[in-house]
Amino acid sequence: MPLPESQPTRQEANSATGGVTVQAETPGPPVFGKETQRHRRNSGVAVARFQTRIGRFNFRRQRDSNRKMPLTDKFGRPITDLRISVTDRCNFRCVYCRSADPENHMPGHELLAWEELERLARILIAEGIRKVRVTGGEPLVREGVEDFIAALKNMGASDLAITTNGHLLADRLDKLLAAGLNRINISLDSLDQTKFEEITRTKSFGKVMAGIDAAQSTRLKPIKVNAVLVRGINDNEVESFAEFARDRDLIMRFIEYMPLDADRHWSRELVVTAAEIKKRIEARWPLIPIAHERSETARKYRFADGPGEIGLVAPVSQPFCGACSRIRITADGKLRTCLFSKEDHDLKSLLRNGATDEQIAEDIRAAVYEKEKGHRINEPDFHPPSRTMVFIGG
Repeated sequence: MPLPESQPTRQEANSATGGVTVQAETPGPPVFGKETQRHRRNSGVAVARFQTRIGRFNFRRQRDSNRKMPLTDKFGRPITDLRISVTDRCNFRCVYCRSADPENHMPGHELLAWEELERLARILIAEGIRKVRVTGGEPLVREGVEDFIAALKNMGASDLAITTNGHLLADRLDKLLAAGLNRINISLDSLDQTKFEEITRTKSFGKVMAGIDAAQSTRLKPIKVNAVLVRGINDNEVESFAEFARDRDLIMRFIEYMPLDADRHWSRELVVTAAEIKKRIEARWPLIPIAHERSETARKYRFADGPGEIGLVAPVSQPFCGACSRIRITADGKLRTCLFSKEDHDLKSLLRNGATDEQIAEDIRAAVYEKEKGHRINEPDFHPPSRTMVFIGG
């Protein structure tokens, strides 16, 4: 299914937001780095107090040497969440993500071996990562993913999740649960079988629905179901998706369409904003906000008159960069400190050229410290990253 043609007016083309109402993001924590330290050096009293606090901090750290301090960037954001992609291959070719070209993936030797992925995960968990999400491509197309999840569990990851398109899920679910999986997100971009097949370029609707039903019948309930809405394709299904959440007592997450598609068709006119989605759902069913962690990507709501939840992920219209706690490892061993990073930090060469764990950890700390303040989607000079979603990891 080709994406709808978009012909913005000259006024829209000159606008940074192209008609999409952008709400102010939640303010991030104050800068804690060179800028703050320079300010403190301007006052002798402030320096003395700062040094006293550092001394106390070092004493506490020595007293509790087994407690690892989390990775932190220069804006003071603790980095505790890791998205780790195990493959760039996918058995779907969704129009908002992947090209229709079936061979647009990297050769196998470019990807990290399981042992290399485990080593990076072990280093990062030792650095304070506590949540790990396994992604792709489609992670279940790579044999051995269950063993990888079990290894992550044994390393001490306290929260293990996977994002999948659901095609292979029903047959693999028991092994994933036995490995220690805590949470799951399943992609479903239409409840209409014909439209689903046009969006995904597959005939897998029945298998995906079977995967959803199977997962919802386990301890993973309530599962999260993700839908990326694209105007002119599936935006007429907002209410149907909400009813799906109510009927099955699951969490339906609506994700704004982002400029990460392989065919570069994204435009702001195709974005269905979280505010629009919420307004349409509330016109039929009252919603009650659910408290969430500051670093969570979704704003969550429950139905006032029945089961089911709604999650709204709004990276375009309501960025949440100020409290971001995430970093990403790509399947070919690159560290990305933002989904929209312009630069990759190459860890694969360190892995394959004799670097010690401490040397790799030091490189990771340095890269994380320089994590971007935000993704800049709404800035006039924004350009999408050269990597598309399938090569980054969802």
